[in-house]
Amino acid sequence: MSRYSVSPLDLSSLKTISLGDRPGKVKIEDFSRVYRKGSSFIDTLPHILAGNSFRAVARAMRDAKAAGKPILWGMGGHVIKCGLAPVLADLIKRGYATAFSMNGSASIHDFEIAIAGSTSEDVESVLPDGRFGSAEETGLEMNEAIRLGDNAGLGMGEAISRLAAQGSHAEFSLLAAAYQAKVPVTVHVAIGTDTPHTHPAADPGAIGRATHRDFRLFCSLVKQLDQGGVYINAGSAVIMPEVFLKALSAVRNLGFPVTNFTTVNLDFLQHYRPQANVVTRPHAHSGGKGYAITGHHELTIPLLAMCLIESDS
Repeated sequence: MSRYSVSPLDLSSLKTISLGDRPGKVKIEDFSRVYRKGSSFIDTLPHILAGNSFRAVARAMRDAKAAGKPILWGMGGHVIKCGLAPVLADLIKRGYATAFSMNGSASIHDFEIAIAGSTSEDVESVLPDGRFGSAEETGLEMNEAIRLGDNAGLGMGEAISRLAAQGSHAEFSLLAAAYQAKVPVTVHVAIGTDTPHTHPAADPGAIGRATHRDFRLFCSLVKQLDQGGVYINAGSAVIMPEVFLKALSAVRNLGFPVTNFTTVNLDFLQHYRPQANVVTRPHAHSGGKGYAITGHHELTIPLLAMCLIESDS
């Protein structure tokens, strides 16, 4: 005999319905297809959840290319550290990347690849004695490029890309590939977030002017997203989502509507700010669609590129 005052509910009179009368959200026609050699990978994806999202992103990029609309890539450093510059450089040639906007980390890693063929120091081993972020060539040459570029009226992205294109490993650099193809690169920094800011050669005035110039250039790129463009945020949890939302608001404030475009967040974690500033907020009362694809960049970006290449063949 239970000592509780409440008894288990009697379910004997519960009303049931037939499976035939109950709608189902998952149907066998939506299932994935087994991949066969020579078939299309994207056609094997299930028409369910992320499978539909991935397919929709690829379709939006194909449609944007066909319509001559921009496909802008906003990036954090992890994308470069995962060795994806060759994949993205190839997408430039194929028309699936018309501009790149980076946080400071992405530009640093790519610049180091261009001049040294390696990047990404072991932070834990060098932080105790203060050697973290003290690479002479990175600090000196990037700051010099920014200073000279600022004097010439260039944004930070173009200034750094110009020097990266002269690096001994430029063929592995996204900055260099973009510069050679005349594809715009903008770099957006917050003072103190990047290692070159601690170098004695850092010119805060030049850094501020150059990155602000890039913000205004980015605004011009965002303006062109109207009616069919695509913006992809890959691996930036804070800087690029914030920069994108501010640019979008500024452009609309100036009288350019920027509606009915596609946004995508590609990351191995879905953070609040990209979800809000990239996936949802830009489309409030303005049409268009945002997608969140969760997965490692070293897998999702090559797979997306493969699907785009397949569709072109």
